[in-house]
Amino acid sequence: MGIMASFLFVIIDRKNKGNEALMAAAYIAGGEVFFRQTSAVVFYETGKYAVILFLLIGMFFKGASSKTVPYWLYLLMLFPGVVVASMTISYDGDFRKLVAFNISGPVCLGVSALYCYYKKIKREDFQRVLLMMLMPLVAQMMYLYFYTPSMDDVRISLSGNYAATGGFGPNQISSVLGLGVFLLCTRLFSIRDRLINTIDMLLLIMMGYRALITFSRGGVLTAIVCVVCFLIFFYYKQDAKRIEGTNIRIFAMGALFLVVWFFSSMKTSGLIFNRYTNRNAAGELKEDITTGRVEIIETELTAFYHHPITGIGVGKGREYRKEHLGIGINTHNEISRLLSEHGILGIVALCILIFVPIVFWFKFQNNYYFLAFVAFWFLTINHSAMRIAQPAFVYGLALLYIVDEKKNPVHRKRLASQ
Repeated sequence: MGIMASFLFVIIDRKNKGNEALMAAAYIAGGEVFFRQTSAVVFYETGKYAVILFLLIGMFFKGASSKTVPYWLYLLMLFPGVVVASMTISYDGDFRKLVAFNISGPVCLGVSALYCYYKKIKREDFQRVLLMMLMPLVAQMMYLYFYTPSMDDVRISLSGNYAATGGFGPNQISSVLGLGVFLLCTRLFSIRDRLINTIDMLLLIMMGYRALITFSRGGVLTAIVCVVCFLIFFYYKQDAKRIEGTNIRIFAMGALFLVVWFFSSMKTSGLIFNRYTNRNAAGELKEDITTGRVEIIETELTAFYHHPITGIGVGKGREYRKEHLGIGINTHNEISRLLSEHGILGIVALCILIFVPIVFWFKFQNNYYFLAFVAFWFLTINHSAMRIAQPAFVYGLALLYIVDEKKNPVHRKRLASQ
């Protein structure tokens, strides 16, 4: 509550002149899982609602681009599914909770896109936004070091190591720490300061280790893909004088990854290798690499097949799986959820989310975080749906128009002497 009050005061006092609303939303998105883990939230979805609130206040002061029509349409397409749900969810189901759990993430994404699409931001302010998102991730990492036992003292579970995550969901912990790993890697290239780079490398080693020993692969693999995507564009944008220094940093980062991997393997008695090669503790290859996610997707595609126009309604998916699988479980894939619960409007909404950023990138090509951010959003919603605000908020960051003032200096004419 103190964090919320502080940010609200700063945003309203400065009237969002320096994109304070975006920085506040970044901090909340970065710290959402930490606040959940430590029971600091008022209710479970507080993080998503806070991000929406800050960005709406920011738009109240600075407005939104007139070119955001596609994302207004996207938001409108979400609500027919709520109407359908009011007719399909059973009498025993908690309509408010089921709908809020499934619709808050997509709405958060829509609001983030409305705020960021075509919005100009100075490169220095953009780096501050990323730093605001990184700081609570560092705090969560340190919390895990202090409040979880050593790997030498616990029994490791290969399906998700709750002992290493303080009893909280390994999937969410892995997702947010994976983003932290990615942000720390990018700082090694975007910031040229030996002291800061040394601190970032130490934090990278510590955070990479905590992400690996969650034994949840989604966040780690997503981080690796995002780093590669970032380096592709960053390397392409470099001039010949700085390429050699970039090559050295890439080599150093690769060496850090190897150190973290071998140390994690040693601390887990080699079980981390079994996890990432889809083997059990005995070294036998498992048949299903998705840990049951394919079966969930199949039920959602079946629901879409039988209800292609209207869908089954927002939040009905859990009950639908209970009826057909005998297990009431939430979805792990946002794409199949959009299809099953929203029907044909879900397809249109998905097309907007994919093709609008692509058109934006080909028009400007000034944000070398673009591909990495879109990849983080897409990969995260495919293994963890939109349980947290981070993929929604990061999607919005990909739509920012970054202005580099150093490359566009203002030339002032000298006044003629009298």
